[in-house]
Amino acid sequence: MMTHRHSKILELLSQHQRSEVASLSELLAVSQVTIRKDLDILEERGLVRREHGYACLNNTDDTGKRLAFNYDIKKRIARGAAATVEEGETVMIESGSCCALLAEELANEQKDVTIITNSVFIANFIRHASHTKIILLGGCYQPESQVLVGPMTRKCGEIFFSDKFFVGTDGFMPDFGFTGNDHLRSQTVMDLAENARDIFVLTDSEKFSHQGVLGLVRLENVTGVFTDERIPAGIEKQLLDNNIALYKVPEHAL
Repeated sequence: MMTHRHSKILELLSQHQRSEVASLSELLAVSQVTIRKDLDILEERGLVRREHGYACLNNTDDTGKRLAFNYDIKKRIARGAAATVEEGETVMIESGSCCALLAEELANEQKDVTIITNSVFIANFIRHASHTKIILLGGCYQPESQVLVGPMTRKCGEIFFSDKFFVGTDGFMPDFGFTGNDHLRSQTVMDLAENARDIFVLTDSEKFSHQGVLGLVRLENVTGVFTDERIPAGIEKQLLDNNIALYKVPEHAL
């Protein structure tokens, strides 16, 4: 399980790209032995890579890299989303850093929940949660994001109905809704959404300043949005005017 110190290590690595063990030990006021143990845990999770005397973010894994940025905010977003999942529900979780942390929250809560995902990263991220039922959809593998997409993913998803579908996003367009940058991923999200009762978007507020090139989820299809309190006022009003439930987490832990 990730601790506050783990999140501080990720934050420092996201700022400096690479840090010495001795430097991390000094900055966090713990022994180098403790830092090495922390780095062992983070490396096992696929979030960092160890070098001789150094640690750096795992550049081979896009989702793992993005987990390090705004980690605390994303963790609170994930925790808020997890609180809406009821015992016995089947949820579908798409790829992305907030979505990976949501899956971890659900796994740690030990609820009787079935998780369906097209993310190999997420399936691996919570692989130790033996009490959680995980269904990994098939498809064409995209190695950078470790996600499965395409017609085969759609075909696999057709046999499942989910109570809630949790989706990440690359950007936002006021006249459309949430957007993506990869056409196969975007199409897969739209395909999987067809069998979901409710659709929720998980994103830090920074994504509202970006505009993706492809449609992901139209506003009229979104049930709720989990984000942080820096969401622009105009976009917040637009979401509420479209009867979308808005869940805002504080920028800093209370």
